[in-house]
Amino acid sequence: MVTISLCMILKNEEKVLSRCLDSIANLVDEIIIVDTGSTDQTKEIAANYTSKIYSYPWKDDFSAARNYSFSKASMDYCMWMDADDILEGVEKEKFLYLKQSLDLNTDIVMMKYNTAFDEEGSPAFSYFRERWIKNIPKYHWIGEVHEVIPPNGNVTHSDIAISHKKEGVGDPDRNLRIYQKILRSGKTLDPRQQYYYGRELYYHQLYEDAISVFEKFLQSPDGWFENKIEACSICAKCYYKLKQNDSALLTLLRSLSFDVPRAELCCDIGNHFLECGNYANAIHWYETALNTVKKDHADGFILPDCYDYIPFLQLCVCYDKIGNRNKAKEYNEKAGCCKPYSQAYLHNKHYFENL
Repeated sequence: MVTISLCMILKNEEKVLSRCLDSIANLVDEIIIVDTGSTDQTKEIAANYTSKIYSYPWKDDFSAARNYSFSKASMDYCMWMDADDILEGVEKEKFLYLKQSLDLNTDIVMMKYNTAFDEEGSPAFSYFRERWIKNIPKYHWIGEVHEVIPPNGNVTHSDIAISHKKEGVGDPDRNLRIYQKILRSGKTLDPRQQYYYGRELYYHQLYEDAISVFEKFLQSPDGWFENKIEACSICAKCYYKLKQNDSALLTLLRSLSFDVPRAELCCDIGNHFLECGNYANAIHWYETALNTVKKDHADGFILPDCYDYIPFLQLCVCYDKIGNRNKAKEYNEKAGCCKPYSQAYLHNKHYFENL
C-alpha cells in the first residue's frame, strides 16, 4: 500500500476546515498544514488533526506556498486539497481501494474535481486535476495563480471525485490583483497565465481587455488546446456583452480549429442561432452536441449537462417554436429522464399538458 501526505495551504478557514479534514483524515498517513497568516481559529482547529503545522509568509504566489507544503511531506505521494474541498460517500471507498492497489511506478494520479452543482447536488461542472503526486524533487508547482504541476511521467486517471463546496465569497479581486502585480513587475505571462488572466478580466466585466488577452492567447502557437477551446467560449461571451454578436459566433466556430467539436461549444453555437430565431441551425448544433462523445478522462473542463440535458431541453424549445409540438414534448421528456427534478422540465411539462 502506498502512503499519502495530505498537504494543505490555509488562511482563515475556520468555517470549513473541520468538514474537509473529517472527510479525509483517516485515509491519509500524514497531514501537513501550511498557514499563510490566519487570524481566526484555523491553526487551533488544524491542531486537532496534526502536529505538523507550519507558518509561511504569504507572497502572492500559490505555487511557492504549495511547494513549501510539499517540502515538509515524508510519504510516498503528496496530495493537495483546499479547505473547502471534501471527499464524500462512496469516493472514500474508492480512495482506499486505489491506495491499496496503486502501482508505485505511478508518478501522478489525476482525479475528478467537481466545482459546481445543480439544485439536487449533482455535479454540473468538473475537470481532472493532478491530485496525488510522487514525492520526488522533479515535481513542483508553477504559477503564482491557478498553480499547476504539469503532468508527465507515468500518469493515471481515476474517477475518484473531490468536491469543491465553497462557503462564503472570499476575495473576488485577489487573482486579478496578483496578475496585475506580475505585469507591473515587467514579467510576461506565459500562454496558460494569459488564459487565466483573460478569465479574470471577464469575471470583472473588463470585456474589451479580456478579448485582447484571449486573442493574443489564441493566436499563439503555444498553449494547451483545451484551454484554447474554453477561451473561445469565454471570449465569445465578452463579444456578446459588447453586442458584437457576429464576432461572438466567429469566435465560437474558431474552437473547431483546435479539435473535434465539444458539446459545450455546440450548445453555445446552438444558443446563438436560437436567440437569432434561426431554429433549423439551432437544431443542427444541439443535435451535434448530443452526438459528441463525453471524454470522461479528458483533462479539459466538462459541463455534463451539455451532453444530454441542455440539448434535450433546447431542442424542445426549438421544435415548439416551429410548431412541432409532438417532437418538442418528446425532447422535454428526454430532458426529464436526465433531471426529473428540473424546474425547466416541470414547467414545460405543465405547458404541454395545458395546451
